[in-house]
Amino acid sequence: MASVNCQAQILLNSGEVVVMSGTIVEGTTTELQTSTTYSVSATSLGQFAEGKTIVSFVQPVSSLNGIAFAYINRRGSIVAVCPVAVQGITQTEPCYLLGGGSLQLQAGDTLQVMGNTATSRLFAYSVQTSSGVQAIFTGTPSGAGNTDLTHILSGQSVGTSLVGQSIVNHYATSIDGSKLSTGGLNILDDKGLPVGTCTATDPSDLIVKESRTNVRIGLNFIGRVITNA
Repeated sequence: MASVNCQAQILLNSGEVVVMSGTIVEGTTTELQTSTTYSVSATSLGQFAEGKTIVSFVQPVSSLNGIAFAYINRRGSIVAVCPVAVQGITQTEPCYLLGGGSLQLQAGDTLQVMGNTATSRLFAYSVQTSSGVQAIFTGTPSGAGNTDLTHILSGQSVGTSLVGQSIVNHYATSIDGSKLSTGGLNILDDKGLPVGTCTATDPSDLIVKESRTNVRIGLNFIGRVITNA
């Protein structure tokens, strides 16, 4: 796995812009810390801006081959999903945390990122529920067949993780393109029938943007990606 540079710029409610920059290992979840150009030492986001609030991202979390997912980790949980991009392929207006909300930072909060390799087939599905819970599910297809996604922290299915909740905002990333038989993923109920869907974006081709939905999740629901190669 290659080591590449990763950047993000975060606007705080104080008017400050926090420049996050560092080297990450592609294919491995890595903490992105503050740039030593603008801070005395590389520091975790929560330590650097404790008590301040994330308003927007002037630059989404970006790297050479793109970011599969990025999130703010608080005591081992996902408290906010962050916008992601390939370096040079991004929008000029500010980006926001998934769902468009803000987040007051606490000491110990870290920005965690998963950098893609040029050929990684990792499929990532980031969601927010109506109760404010945020989660990320991933899976890696290998040839034609079904890939059921699991939570990046717990390893649980979509249904087990979000039972009784409704997904209201989401986005998905994948480089598979035409290999995706449905263009993205389907959420299947306990009878194996589709009750929701999310089209996947290849960050090297298009800007990744969230979309709204309304899918109530039951216990045995799964997020499934079907590939033809």
